[in-house]
Amino acid sequence: MRVLIQLRPSPDLVAAVADPTMTATTSDVSDGLPGVVLDQSYIPVAVPRPMPASPTGDPLSLNQPLIYSMAPDEASVVLRGEVSDDEVSTRMSLLPGRRDVVAVYADPVIETSLTCGGTPPVGDWHDVERLLRVAELRAEGLDGSGVTLAVTDTGINAAHVARRLGRGLTVDQERSWTPPGVPGGAGEFAVDHGSMCAFDALISAPQASLIDIPVLLSRRPGGSALDGLLSDAVAAFAHLRAVLDAQPAATRSLVVSNSWGSFSPRWDFAPGHPGNYSDNPAHPFNLIVGSLAEAGADLLFAAGNCGRDCPDGRCAYPDRSITGANSHAKVLSIGGVDVNGERVGYSSQGPGRLTQRKPDFCAYTHFAGSRAFGENSPDSGTSAACPVAAGLVAAIRTQWPAARLSPAALRTLLRRSADDRGELGYDYDYGYGIVDAAGIIGALRSRANRAA
Repeated sequence: MRVLIQLRPSPDLVAAVADPTMTATTSDVSDGLPGVVLDQSYIPVAVPRPMPASPTGDPLSLNQPLIYSMAPDEASVVLRGEVSDDEVSTRMSLLPGRRDVVAVYADPVIETSLTCGGTPPVGDWHDVERLLRVAELRAEGLDGSGVTLAVTDTGINAAHVARRLGRGLTVDQERSWTPPGVPGGAGEFAVDHGSMCAFDALISAPQASLIDIPVLLSRRPGGSALDGLLSDAVAAFAHLRAVLDAQPAATRSLVVSNSWGSFSPRWDFAPGHPGNYSDNPAHPFNLIVGSLAEAGADLLFAAGNCGRDCPDGRCAYPDRSITGANSHAKVLSIGGVDVNGERVGYSSQGPGRLTQRKPDFCAYTHFAGSRAFGENSPDSGTSAACPVAAGLVAAIRTQWPAARLSPAALRTLLRRSADDRGELGYDYDYGYGIVDAAGIIGALRSRANRAA
């Protein structure tokens, strides 16, 4: 079984791992652990320590306002390794507390959020453009200019996306990131799921600068062409934290679109197990997600395609299928509706596993757009809904950086302005409703007038 091992080595080593100008290796951090085959190709990642924001807070609770410390004497480091399936239980009980080991966690498979198929598209991307009030956004100067938008997926084919949009796009080569061993350059990957996501994000934020993060191109033994390991997402988000920290505080903006998740408990420890990912806010990836949001990033995750009416065949959770970071309190979890405002049957319902009120709201999907999967195939799944919403967030960030409108405040604005559907108020089908660009534009105008 693949695992993530969390250690607390000397402060000097933690500082070396956390410093983006240095490259600490697995062998630098550990010379070996009993029963674990460490992956020497994996670059160690520093994990912040969550601490109560209030001096009177409970130091053992993650269900309160938190700050995240990367101080060398408080942060920890994660490595990737493999434990024999026959010895997992033994190693899980013996490793923590020995040789600086804090904990051992699952490194589950992560997969793209495609959809149950066969049905034709409903409308096209110009309908989405109209519904998102893109002309009004541009009139307000909200087109994504100067905003960094990361697409963590299977990689982007920039030439294909540009042809479909009928205009150029910017892929930031320098700030993009590729898992070790994955061939190809930023913006030059095969046309696939990531190209669909990039296209859909650029509908409302055409001037955003894309960061290409092909995290799903990493491979596990026997894996498919569209899955990776959560440990690679851990490394990718650590890279994104460095990208964010390098931005001037006054204009900081980083939007991250994540159209993937963990669909099966097969690769995870059971809920309640200390190494679990799906239900565990203390898992290193969930901590990194929280710290990145607190630092000023807007994180959006697809809610998943395990809806009761038409679940994806990979869905193996009997209930509460919005798992792990896709249900994190500091992210926006995006469900799906078609351009007529009808919930698509595969869109996952809540409650979420880390946070009950998931999804947050729905965005548009199942429309003709990128043609990443063929001439007549729709951009579908909550995989399309997530970047559609991420593009709108990137458009907002053109004039409303995190210093002016915090990620938490923007999440609240998007929820409150959503067009309520289903049951009155919040419900597990639509969340707070369907994203309402007109309502958001009006709210931003009011906010600007109050500040004037």
